[in-house]
Amino acid sequence: MQTAGSSFRPPRFVVRRDGPLGGYESALARAGFERVAGADEAGRGACAGPLVVAACILPAGRRIDGLDDSKVLTAATRERLYRQVTRRAVAYSIMVIPAAEIDAYGLHVANLAGMRRALGTLAPAADYALTDGFAVPGLGVPSTAVWKGDATVACIAAASILAKVTRDAIMTELHDEWPHYDFAQHKGYITPSHAAALASHGPCPQHRRRYVNVRRALRGLDPVGENEWIDLEVPEAAAVIA
Repeated sequence: MQTAGSSFRPPRFVVRRDGPLGGYESALARAGFERVAGADEAGRGACAGPLVVAACILPAGRRIDGLDDSKVLTAATRERLYRQVTRRAVAYSIMVIPAAEIDAYGLHVANLAGMRRALGTLAPAADYALTDGFAVPGLGVPSTAVWKGDATVACIAAASILAKVTRDAIMTELHDEWPHYDFAQHKGYITPSHAAALASHGPCPQHRRRYVNVRRALRGLDPVGENEWIDLEVPEAAAVIA
């Protein structure tokens, strides 16, 4: 494992990616890290609504059956696991980053800030952090970015469920305020019906102005049919598939 966010390096160890979901946490416990936190976000690829970031420390040696990447679970299963995680976690934290903040700072900057906030407000604090997909500097504890961590690391999977269930509930509430966009159905991701609503009504305050389809709708053009976003830190547009 390569660590980030600290000059300290724990003893080397090997974790099988096809091993049990708690393998990373168990290996880190053997290296002396008692409280291992996972962090993940929901809504990165949506063009409307907030980005929600969660962090979670699970109790050592106690499995929560059924944990997995939130995107592959049914809504009912996510709700059930959400209740188990919030009841059994050593600590968890959920941060909601509104569309205006994403527009002000850029998606990735806002995502990193949300990860730092979520991990930094855990009580008790984490001894080690595992983040999904990319490194997060400035955490104050050793950390590792795990590729597809929401499917391979228990505490990241738990964080992904916390973030997804929270964000889905927010988008369902936003549907009551702006029903013609049908946020309750697509949760802010672009679909043919969402694109048609953007073309007919233009963006609402919950739409992210940095995304290409939203910018096109602001100019009275037909929105594109996929999630495309522009982050001013990145020289080219990037496509994000829901």
